Amino acid sequence: MEEILDFNKELDLGLFDRVVGALFEGKGNEQKMAQQVLTQFTDHEMAWTRADKILSDSSLTQSKFIALQILEKLIQTRWNILDAESRSGIKNFIVGLIVKTASTEESLRKNKVYLSKMNLILVQILKQEWPQNWPNFIPEIVATSRTNLALCENNMAILKLLSEEVFDFSAEQMTQAKAKNLKSQMCGEFSSVYSLCTEILQKAVQPSLVLATLETLLRFLGWIPLGYIFEMDLITNLCTRFLQPPVTRSVTVKCLTEIGGLKCDGEYQEQLVSMFSMAIAGLREILGDLGNVHDEWDDYDDDHQEFIQNVAMFLTGFLSSHLRLVEASAPRDVVIQAHQYLLRISRVDEREMFKVCLEYWNMLVRGLYDDGTAASFNAPGGLLALGGGGGGSGIGAGGPGSMSADLRRQMYSGVLTGVRYVMISRMARPEEVLIVENDEGEIVREFIKETDTITLYKAQRECLIYLTHLDPKDMESIMVEKLNRQMDGSEWSWSNLNKLCWAIGSISGSMSEDQERRVLVTIIKDLLSLCEVKRGKDNKAVVASNIMYVVGQYPRFLKAHWKFLKTVANKLFEFMHELHEGVRDMACDTFVTIAQKCRRHFIAHQPGEPAPFVEEIIASADSITSDLMPQQQNRFCEAVGYLISAQLNVQEQTQLIAGLMKPANDVWNQLVHKVGEDIGALEDLGTVKQLGNILRINVSACGAVGKGFISQIGNIYIDMLGLYKAVSGIISAAVAREGEIATRYANVRAMRTIKKEALRLVDTYVKHCDGEVAAVNENMVPPLLEAVLADYAQNVPPARDAEVLKTVDTITAALGGLMADKIPIVFDSLFESTVNMINQDHTEYPEHRLAIYQLLRTINQNCFSALLNLPPQKFRFMVMSIVWGFKHTQRDVADVALTITQEMINNFNVCDRSISDAFFQAYFVEILNEIIVVLADNEHKSSFRPQYTVLARMVQLIESNQITAPLFDASAPENAGMNNSLFVRQSIASLLGGAFANLTKRQVEVFVEGLFNFNEDLEKFRNHVRDFLIQTKEFAGDNADLYLDETEREIEQKKQQEKQKALSVPGMVKPSEMDEEE
Repeated sequence: MEEILDFNKELDLGLFDRVVGALFEGKGNEQKMAQQVLTQFTDHEMAWTRADKILSDSSLTQSKFIALQILEKLIQTRWNILDAESRSGIKNFIVGLIVKTASTEESLRKNKVYLSKMNLILVQILKQEWPQNWPNFIPEIVATSRTNLALCENNMAILKLLSEEVFDFSAEQMTQAKAKNLKSQMCGEFSSVYSLCTEILQKAVQPSLVLATLETLLRFLGWIPLGYIFEMDLITNLCTRFLQPPVTRSVTVKCLTEIGGLKCDGEYQEQLVSMFSMAIAGLREILGDLGNVHDEWDDYDDDHQEFIQNVAMFLTGFLSSHLRLVEASAPRDVVIQAHQYLLRISRVDEREMFKVCLEYWNMLVRGLYDDGTAASFNAPGGLLALGGGGGGSGIGAGGPGSMSADLRRQMYSGVLTGVRYVMISRMARPEEVLIVENDEGEIVREFIKETDTITLYKAQRECLIYLTHLDPKDMESIMVEKLNRQMDGSEWSWSNLNKLCWAIGSISGSMSEDQERRVLVTIIKDLLSLCEVKRGKDNKAVVASNIMYVVGQYPRFLKAHWKFLKTVANKLFEFMHELHEGVRDMACDTFVTIAQKCRRHFIAHQPGEPAPFVEEIIASADSITSDLMPQQQNRFCEAVGYLISAQLNVQEQTQLIAGLMKPANDVWNQLVHKVGEDIGALEDLGTVKQLGNILRINVSACGAVGKGFISQIGNIYIDMLGLYKAVSGIISAAVAREGEIATRYANVRAMRTIKKEALRLVDTYVKHCDGEVAAVNENMVPPLLEAVLADYAQNVPPARDAEVLKTVDTITAALGGLMADKIPIVFDSLFESTVNMINQDHTEYPEHRLAIYQLLRTINQNCFSALLNLPPQKFRFMVMSIVWGFKHTQRDVADVALTITQEMINNFNVCDRSISDAFFQAYFVEILNEIIVVLADNEHKSSFRPQYTVLARMVQLIESNQITAPLFDASAPENAGMNNSLFVRQSIASLLGGAFANLTKRQVEVFVEGLFNFNEDLEKFRNHVRDFLIQTKEFAGDNADLYLDETEREIEQKKQQEKQKALSVPGMVKPSEMDEEE
């Protein structure tokens, strides 16, 4: 096999084919050997010289594909270092091979996949050579298309690929200058391509050629000059000639969708209206009224289903862009027909298609709502009388000739009633609901959240809120009608009841208080009676979960009706005894939700009550929680903790905390006493688990109560730290005796739970300890560090808890400079031991990995002076650990390490000049080189933003002469006349020149010059670096991560805009997401 690796001899093609055959059809060692040899062959820098022989003479298709892969890699990564003759030879060879393979109908069909790959390679060559070295490409491809039908069809595929590469994918694959040049060239030469497409569509009768031409045209529509679309007869041909035939109807609708989405800036409005009317008329002939599409969907073949999906895309896309235009200019029955089609398509049980329709319904109802709001705002006697405004033809744009808000609501009233029914019948499950019906029709507790379902629910909830605002009476009557059908059994099913109740819960806050009270009283009474009437564990579980979900969504109603709130709370306590575990979970979760929103009402002494209700709850806590599992008891204590946090009188709050924690404290004291008398008691797994659960209860309650919980922590703190030391000793002894395997034993894991929960309790309290920092520093921190630091350092790596790092991080952030004197011991105990755990690879101990870098960042921010006092050897170890951190491919770790790098450089830049000079002389060039190495490495693209930000800052420090100490050996004769700016430029150029053989010296010089020119403007700097990285790879791989910066910024901006919008619409912000209390 190895003979094929000898590039000094002619390739033995028969042997090559046998090796390829062994790879695809061989077994065992033979296949493994073939894989190894072929990998070496394809990686060889001269492999491309064998590609022509393989492609011309091999009889094995797999061999040809390997040859094409070799050529593709060459074009992407090393094209520019080939001589002109070699480039021309490869180009001509590929063109000849394509012409030969695509010259007959039979060959075109037989070699479809092979041709597709060759077409792609030709396009990669075009991206390099056209137009400068291949100016006649477009005239040549147009001319050859007129010589042969099969060749013409393949040429259409090439033009389609070229359009996609230049207009759709260029941003991530080419430099900005090259992409701009190619786009300009394509637009300039488009007329001859358009003439060819038109000629084919007018004259061709071969369906595959017509289809290929329409597919190619579809790719062109997004960028060609608008005159080709609206001033020729393209639209008429699409609507009259190609919409009806089954073979072309799908791609025709896609073309119409593309045209409908074009930005015309007020031009061609008449043509758009005409296209819409013709399209609806054509769809009527094909689809009728689509009345039974919901029932017949599964009987349709794939092509018809795809066609209807494309119709949904066309209607939603066109109406989103041009609704106001067609309302003003198209016949009303055409506009309503389009909405009726969408309404019927929305009923089909096809989630992705429903999401497309839902997006449009949201835009429609939001526009109608905004219209009504603007009308009342601007009306005579309103807040302002500004008159109609705004041009445009989209959903939310008014303007001359547009309908009034009342007329529009009236026009769509029938459609909107239909949308209300659809939204309720297709309501997605909210994340608060834990009781679900599984695929086998059983009622079970959900353990994994479906993010797609939660996203869908949020979109439907938004739609229902707008629909409620537009006509609250209609919404009320539909919901009451559907609930009555649940009560009389005509529509009873778990699914129907769930969806109705999820819809009811989702519109909280969107009705007036009077209407909300009327509707809610009716609904909850009916649901409670339904719960009494229904028999069977599962039926009761479904009704109970719906009652809890609905009441949890209406805190405004509960706050206004104390007796109802108390009844609901008692009903939740009743549900905490239900047999179904999921019902108990939901009861606890709903109690937490209500406690957060209505806490003051439980603390207040209500009229007619002997005492505040919270006291009654605490007194009955044992009986309420008797059937709850430990994690459910934690949730109950958390809920009561929220109630207690509303008590502002410190003495009364302390008493309530003591009452809540008394049962847990009694058991704690008893167990601690038992352990104190006999340490062997910790060998009992039940005892250890009990202690862990009690600490968990403390953590839950502490997070809810806040800093007032110190009264409880004071009761158990010393015992807790003693217990920490005791279980640490037992764990260490077990590891010494049994080896690292001991960390997996059940009793050792249970003891580690005690350690982790003790640390979490401290962590939780410190996060809430505003104003108590001095007391924490004096009373809590010293005994804690004594208990945990040495234990952490001495333990074997698998027995070290990441919670130690997280807790010390929290304490350092809270105490700030007060921690400075403790940093040396923290560094000795935690830093080196943890770094030595993680520096063997990039994956083991991910929790510790992130936590140690977050701790280091916190120390750098709050106790920088302590780092300056580290011995030189330890300081270097820290700096090199930070460099190791930003070499991670795990983005969160790399990002934190890069942030530490920038913050540390900034800290040194402003400290004493002698200290900063020593640091920069020792580390600046080394850090700079490592930053450039990760920046240029494909594996680290996800951290592009912090990488270029650090690089820009470092270059800026050099360019602005803020670093005055020489970074080079000033005593060396060759450095006479050298300065830092010149030295750093030369260092970067030398590093890059050695790393990228495919770049010319001039390309590297231009890049380095740009770094120094653009470092003050981060956006220009980013684009300059990104262009260079794309150049170095010449299209290799997916470069989307280099654009993550803009993508994440756009997402964040969109979130902020949506948040502002939601705050202006009553009910749009969920009660659970609003600021607590009134």
